Amino acid sequence: MSKYVKPTLKTKFCVDFSWWQGKNLRSFLQEQICSEGKNHYDNQAEGTFDWLHPETGEVFQVDILWHLIHTHCRQQPDFITDYTPLVPAIFRVFIANNNTPLTPGEIYDIIHKQSPEVILKTIGGRVIYEGIRPVL
Repeated sequence: MSKYVKPTLKTKFCVDFSWWQGKNLRSFLQEQICSEGKNHYDNQAEGTFDWLHPETGEVFQVDILWHLIHTHCRQQPDFITDYTPLVPAIFRVFIANNNTPLTPGEIYDIIHKQSPEVILKTIGGRVIYEGIRPVL
């Protein structure tokens, strides 16, 4: 049994793809596609590619939709707006940054929502949202 370590403002977070096993990541990613991307995306297109975690060296299979969002949608002005809820905005930050681990303060610097403390309380608790976890 692993010991729970309470994250701080200096703790880095990223999307843990193993959390998504048995869950529908593909469906969640479809919700993140920008309107232009939806016009070009073929709903029948499926596939994954290998993604290398920059700090741990672990290799994960990542859905091709992640790639579409990372390469196209993140550049659109409506990718993260004032109306994007906090957790989806944080998730989109990780897509945009190729899941590079970030602290709550670094996330705040990108989305300018709430405060680093609120971001920490949201993603640093025992409840895991959208696979966003501390990098240990």
